[in-house]
Amino acid sequence: MEQPGTTRGDDSEMSSIASQPEIKTLRKKVILSLQKQGFIFDGDKIGLPDDIDKEGIRHLHHEAVQTRIERSREGLIRREDRLLAYIAAGREVEPDRICPFLVQVEPDTENELLFRYASLHWSIPVSSGYGRRLRFLVFDGSNGKLIGLFGLGDPVFSLAARDKWIGWDKEQRRSRLKHVMDAFVLGAVPPYSFLLCGKLVAMLLTSNEVREGFKKKYQGQVSLIKRKNLDGRLVLITTTSALGRSSIYNRVNYDGRALLEPIGYTSGSGEFHFSNGLYAELSQFATLHCEPTAKQKRWGTGFRNRREIVRKVLPLLGLPQELIYHQVKREVFALPLAKNTYKFLRGEHERMQWYDMPTHAIFEQFKDRWLLGRAERDLRYLNFKPESYALWLNKEN
Repeated sequence: MEQPGTTRGDDSEMSSIASQPEIKTLRKKVILSLQKQGFIFDGDKIGLPDDIDKEGIRHLHHEAVQTRIERSREGLIRREDRLLAYIAAGREVEPDRICPFLVQVEPDTENELLFRYASLHWSIPVSSGYGRRLRFLVFDGSNGKLIGLFGLGDPVFSLAARDKWIGWDKEQRRSRLKHVMDAFVLGAVPPYSFLLCGKLVAMLLTSNEVREGFKKKYQGQVSLIKRKNLDGRLVLITTTSALGRSSIYNRVNYDGRALLEPIGYTSGSGEFHFSNGLYAELSQFATLHCEPTAKQKRWGTGFRNRREIVRKVLPLLGLPQELIYHQVKREVFALPLAKNTYKFLRGEHERMQWYDMPTHAIFEQFKDRWLLGRAERDLRYLNFKPESYALWLNKEN
């Protein structure tokens, strides 16, 4: 007997048979959830309103962001007052004295809590990154306050804009993707965000300190799948804008060279629109009724990632797998860390021709190009109060 939903192209085998009421209830929840978030569902695919703008895209993410904040409440609320001490009041920021420095985040430290806490303020839900991870906080040496943060994780294997830009074939990508990382979160916190310090944090992705931090952490480690020693060379970072086309990342230059090269857009797929509390039910359903298909034993025996769970469950609910295409296409940027990044990733060069990018030199260019002029024209930063950054304290439970 054919299982419900297999006519939609199901590629998994059910480990147990779900009841029709169970399927019907979860299917209805999925549809209502998508509509509540603001998506248009025609029975086969979801779409966006014709007049949607960046504020509308923020609204699409709102429920997923709020769910993530609520999940973090228990672990962070008791520490919120201490974490808020790292957020500057506007009057504590003197633009001509700002002195940024990077701190690599280590597990089980207060810096890790600060990274998690600040990430909850993003307008889109921030993942924890995949596989290898390298996280940094950017502090202001003049007052000890937090300027911003960024986190690097393993890149997806196939990203059309990146792969076309590099020009590598499948074998070159398989061999050299280990030299690429993706910035899964990136930006400044207030009041520094009022001073365009999101651009500064983006520029610092290319700093020598990041390259050296990656090498120190991963040189000599053994890769999970191929069991080969890693040489610790990071030659390319990619990142995507949060809300379509980016105004922060465009035209960010150093000595006349574009640090972030716009190379295209994503396909508009993912699973953020199932991350508003509904994902837990989808995951439970998958555990009971789907078979994981991890391709490598070293990855473990469970499902590979959140996307696999969503793709397997949807057809069993009588819904198309195409619902993973949320249509929010984000701009993709490439940050080459060497003059011969392309040739190295295509296997044409072996020795790197690194760009020399000290943090202090990056900041001086940012200061002259953006910071001082912005500080004169826009005084909003001076009125910022750290208590307005609180997620839970002094708010109704």
